[in-house]
Amino acid sequence: MRVLPAILALIFATIGMAAARAEDFKLSLPLACQGGKTCVVQNYVDTDPGPEARDYRCGGQTYQGHNGVDIRILDMAAQRRGVAVLAAAPGTVLRLRDTAPDVSIRASGAPPVAGQECGNGLVIDHGGGWETQYCHMAQGSLVVKAGQRVTRGAVLGLVGLSGMTEFPHLHLTVRHDGKMVDPFGPNLNPGTCNPIAKGDLWDGAAEQALVYRSGAILNAGFSRAEVTMEAIEQGALPAPAMEGAFMIGYVRAIHLKAGDVQVLTVTGPKGQVVAQAKLPPLDRDKAQTLVYAGLRRPVGGWIKGSYGGRYQVFRNGLEVVAGTFTGTL
Repeated sequence: MRVLPAILALIFATIGMAAARAEDFKLSLPLACQGGKTCVVQNYVDTDPGPEARDYRCGGQTYQGHNGVDIRILDMAAQRRGVAVLAAAPGTVLRLRDTAPDVSIRASGAPPVAGQECGNGLVIDHGGGWETQYCHMAQGSLVVKAGQRVTRGAVLGLVGLSGMTEFPHLHLTVRHDGKMVDPFGPNLNPGTCNPIAKGDLWDGAAEQALVYRSGAILNAGFSRAEVTMEAIEQGALPAPAMEGAFMIGYVRAIHLKAGDVQVLTVTGPKGQVVAQAKLPPLDRDKAQTLVYAGLRRPVGGWIKGSYGGRYQVFRNGLEVVAGTFTGTL
């Protein structure tokens, strides 16, 4: 009878070990966003052990040595409104930092980030050897403390621009027994990839939100001012106006490939084509691109009404990315 506690302990230990397996550990979406609409994966884990960069699907949506997943929000305007970072699984907060400034590493006079590349963030222990780390959060936004128990989906803080980054996003690193694990390809052999890989650590909703895309539209709209990457990133482009000398339709897209052809067509209130830009094939893969098509104010002034934009990306003759947007005068 005295051996019963030992037997029970062994049973529970065995159950705990089983729960620690990759197929039993699932992550929820760690951002309060809509995948493909208000957030998108910018960079996956680099699975190539050599000098090249390769994601789990054997594509180029990563960079050399990247050890996590970058989930990007649309721009700094979205960041200023506030996008919550969520616990991807239940666990206990191990440690955190909340004092790093929100400054792009590209900004003039940006402080050094050596030793604080993660910026503001935290680490959560999920048991069974599993940990998640959340980086680049907004200064002063963390609402948890070390030692605190959190539930799945609990708000941890907000997306920021702290640490080694130049655009607002959440960097999520997953570890098991101290070793980095690619949450999109945990069952792949180390250093390998698979163009049709499906096994991952995400639950159904997160998997759908973070689905691998051939390319994606990040921003699209109309403006009366000069369109630049910086202006788009800052969310500072003014809307069209009757007194404006120009009206410019623009699209910022990510993850396009060499040879892709971009077409942006602008139509007027009567459905007529008033401007179009067809760019030559891309000379190399692009992490992000900008295309715009503009028109001057007619001699008789702008025609009031709704203007439309249609953006298309053709790859090997097939449309792989498409989207529409509108603006009103």
